[in-house]
Amino acid sequence: RFVQTHLPFIMMRISFGLIPVLAAQLAFGMIASAGDEFFVDNVAPIFQQHCLRCHNHETQKGGFSIQSAAGLADVIETGDAAASHLIDLVTPTDGKAKMPKESEPLSAADRDTLTRWIRQGAKWPVDFELSKKAVTDFQWWSYQPIRNPKPPAIDNDWIKTPIDAFVLHRLNDHALTPSPPADRRALIRRVTYDLTGLPPTSQAVDAFVADRSDDAYQKLVDQLLDSQQYGERWARHWLDVVKYADTCGYDKDKLRHNAWPYRDYVIRSLNNDKRYDRFVQEQIAGDALFPGTPDGILGLGFIAAGPWDFIGHVEVPESKIDGKVARNLDRDDMVNNVLNTFCSLTVQCARCHNHKFDPITQQHYYALQNVFAAVDRAERPYDLDPKVIQKKQQLEAQIASAKQRLQKIKAEINAAAGPRLAKVRKQIAKLKPKIKSNRPPEYGYHSQIEPKQNVTKWVEVDLGAETLINRVVLRACEDDYNGIGAGFGFPIRFEVQVSMDGKDWIAIADHTQKDFPNPGIAPVAFDDLELSCQLIRVTAIKLAERQNDYIFALSELQAFGSGDNVCQGKVVRSLDSIQAPTRWARKNLVDGKWPSSSDLVLAKQLAKLQKEQAALVVKGETPARIKLRKAAAKQIDTATRALKKLPAGKMVYAAATTFTPQGNFKPTNGKLRPVHVLHRGDVQSPMRPAPVGTIPLPGSDGIFDSSPDEKQRRAELARWLTDRQHPLVWRSIVNRVWQHHFGQGIVATPNDFGRMGALPTHPELLDWLATKFRDGDQSFKNLHRMIVTSNVYQQSSANRESAAGVDGDNQFLWRMNRRRLSAEEIRDSILFVSDQLNSKMGGPGYYLFDLQRTTHSPHYEYHKFDPADPKSHRRSIYRFIVRSQPDPWMTTLDCADSSQSTPRRTETLTSLQALSLLNSKFNLVMAKKFAASLKAKGDLEQQVHDAVRTLLQRQPTADELQNMVQYAKQHEMVNLCRMLFNLSEFVYVD
Repeated sequence: RFVQTHLPFIMMRISFGLIPVLAAQLAFGMIASAGDEFFVDNVAPIFQQHCLRCHNHETQKGGFSIQSAAGLADVIETGDAAASHLIDLVTPTDGKAKMPKESEPLSAADRDTLTRWIRQGAKWPVDFELSKKAVTDFQWWSYQPIRNPKPPAIDNDWIKTPIDAFVLHRLNDHALTPSPPADRRALIRRVTYDLTGLPPTSQAVDAFVADRSDDAYQKLVDQLLDSQQYGERWARHWLDVVKYADTCGYDKDKLRHNAWPYRDYVIRSLNNDKRYDRFVQEQIAGDALFPGTPDGILGLGFIAAGPWDFIGHVEVPESKIDGKVARNLDRDDMVNNVLNTFCSLTVQCARCHNHKFDPITQQHYYALQNVFAAVDRAERPYDLDPKVIQKKQQLEAQIASAKQRLQKIKAEINAAAGPRLAKVRKQIAKLKPKIKSNRPPEYGYHSQIEPKQNVTKWVEVDLGAETLINRVVLRACEDDYNGIGAGFGFPIRFEVQVSMDGKDWIAIADHTQKDFPNPGIAPVAFDDLELSCQLIRVTAIKLAERQNDYIFALSELQAFGSGDNVCQGKVVRSLDSIQAPTRWARKNLVDGKWPSSSDLVLAKQLAKLQKEQAALVVKGETPARIKLRKAAAKQIDTATRALKKLPAGKMVYAAATTFTPQGNFKPTNGKLRPVHVLHRGDVQSPMRPAPVGTIPLPGSDGIFDSSPDEKQRRAELARWLTDRQHPLVWRSIVNRVWQHHFGQGIVATPNDFGRMGALPTHPELLDWLATKFRDGDQSFKNLHRMIVTSNVYQQSSANRESAAGVDGDNQFLWRMNRRRLSAEEIRDSILFVSDQLNSKMGGPGYYLFDLQRTTHSPHYEYHKFDPADPKSHRRSIYRFIVRSQPDPWMTTLDCADSSQSTPRRTETLTSLQALSLLNSKFNLVMAKKFAASLKAKGDLEQQVHDAVRTLLQRQPTADELQNMVQYAKQHEMVNLCRMLFNLSEFVYVD
């Protein structure tokens, strides 16, 4: 019954959503003249750029070649585009097309061109054949120097800004006219969402509609750009492109607890209107170019933003093939992120072969990898005093040097001990896993670590009541830490006591006068006791050595009376405990688990081998080596203690060369890894060493000074990117900003300005914007101002059939594009209108899931999360983003996939979206909150009236009010709120 009741509203949502789809149906306009010229100028470039790589005479993927007319016979029905398989291949369904593979779908204009060509007879010039030759030149629009064109001189009152002149010029070329201005309510909603990602309040809309002063709109724009919400909105666009997330990705998808400072850095930089060249340089080489500044470190979160293979770095050594592959792919991600983000180039195509369409060779690609030869992703401090950082680096260098000396001494001892030492170590290495395989994960009780041996420690079991016992058994631990093995932590001098009240203790075993031999894993039993007690305590007064420190450890404490172990499962207390479950915990002392007696023979064999190993090592010792070893150990200890006393600082996950080692993941400390050009991208097939540099551009060979200082390599790349003459960087960024205001960039492929990408629809406007941005103060806010104050931006989004017949894809901007809110905007808007949005900025991300930690990988369980938790009612930019298990509600609403660069969100329309907005737990909770906030407004009619005003920023019509009041009476206000969240008028900007 509920679905039947809501069906009209669901259909309303779906119908409204189809309006832009129906309006965008391609209508073919002016037919170009048929003939060879049309094919060569219009069709051949499409085939060359998008199809020839796979569909040529050699490969013929799909069973056809597009290199000549004969090869197309099976995929084209001459004169009938609708029946042609070629058109079916390139026509998108739900935003995706079968062809071209691994690329953006063809633009509507390109599809229009192919369709017209087939309808006109698919004429192919005689003896004409497309060339499959690799592109090696820079004769392509995006590589050419940026011009500074003058706005067209057009006498028209519609022109308010130079942007209007450029757009009107193109409209005139196609006999098109601009649309009327949007009404003031639509305009304030549009610009408020575009600049802040939140809806305007109904009061703000009323004030703007009533304010007819000449500067009312300008004041509104300034107010929005000055708000803190501006940075939160536009940071989301940036983070989509750079693949930001709060987990590593890949199969283990570990958490990145300190990724969020980079996210906050982006928000703050945008709100502070930081110059773009500074913004770029900080993200590539901030530590080199701006030392001593927090942003110089925080910006380096850009390099570390993408996915990272935990297993390939931590669990596999760099010397192994899989370790080399992991690090090669890691540098690949860094290179891709830089060139995709800042230059809009698909440089990654050259990892395995020279780029098929752009003048980028494998040498260029691996030269870029060489820039990052010493870089890894790890946590590093960012707010420390420079003097503290310098001291920290000095101490870390001392530790590294001392460890190298110890390694050298160890090698000398091994050589002096002879080949037998290596054999014994090999036997020990084989024997240890056999013992370990039967070992339970709970090892036992472990005291706190002490720097001195003669320290008292105790652990006791409380039997809970007076109990008769006749036997006590101590079970030693077995742990191969530092080669100790069986008997790990067993006290050298100790006493076993019993008591009824904890005051009067009776000793049942006293081994405090001389050293007790290591029992291995054999039980240490005390029999023939016949006494009653409640407490059993073991007190150690001389601890076992661990590694330059001392501990007390026991695997199990048992006591027997009438046959059963009366200690099992009882309460354990101790002076202290390391408490590192599951391995070490007090409760492990009475869990019934200890090294098995079946391992005793193996343990004895191991102990014998370890004793022989120690003797062989002594054989290789000399007084000089002992002295050097002690000096190195002392230096490590002194430097380590000094390090612990230094301020730790706040941490950020960023590009790093110095960090705390983790398994096989060890810092380079700035030492450059060798980078070679790889045959077919295979780490096992290195060719010549790679140079250091980037892609060549007109006037530059792209080769850097091969500095051994990795920071300087990154600094040179940063300076290359922000050079005023760079033809790609300035075009790329203004195109990205334009796209997020109009729904499509001047170049429709924002991550690809190469030959596989789209051509600019307004090339002169693109260069004019790039020049103004570059040569001005590189202010994003001024760029937004220029765009949103233009008449082009302020047009109505209403369709006009006559214009759609000429330009169905609205490439020439004869109207404003209608867009649906992004997933984040929808969620934030629901929180906002329900009066639940917490405006707190910054800090660690909040969870929208229940986190279950496991030894292998975390589990992110969204279904267990309670959306009523107020901690989660902050803006969506601050949510904790998981790569492998993204939020299902957000994903349904086309949220970005954080594992890949998302320069432009897909916009789908599915019934699942409507059902999610009706039935998800989040919407149910917010509908209740929204309804509760309306109760104080007055009677039911007033509540409905205010609900529409709050949600849609307009008055309801008389019919709407009557129908909605009737609905609320029948199904309650909360269900009306659920329905309102589903209205197209709510989830679409216009």
